[in-house]
Amino acid sequence: MVTLPALSYPHISTHQQVMSGRPCIAGTRVRVMDIVAARQAGVPDDELLGYFSSRPLTRSELHAALAYYYDHQDEIDAALADDAELGKQAEQDQAQANR
Repeated sequence: MVTLPALSYPHISTHQQVMSGRPCIAGTRVRVMDIVAARQAGVPDDELLGYFSSRPLTRSELHAALAYYYDHQDEIDAALADDAELGKQAEQDQAQANR
């Protein structure tokens, strides 16, 4: 039986106290899922480096986030779906409050 080495993502951190434990670029509140969502929306990689307000990302951080996504795609896609559902619910609640 072949044992695969544990994967390491040096630019990615998860801490329950930061963004509810969602994987982020280390030292920031930029979530992997935010990078993925922006990229899926068509933001080019070069623009992604300066896209977030916390600080510019390095190309290594961007690639680490994408590598993390591809290795944990189901988890990140589920988190994106959860956020989209929360957004829809917030819009519905706001529409109800404005009636």
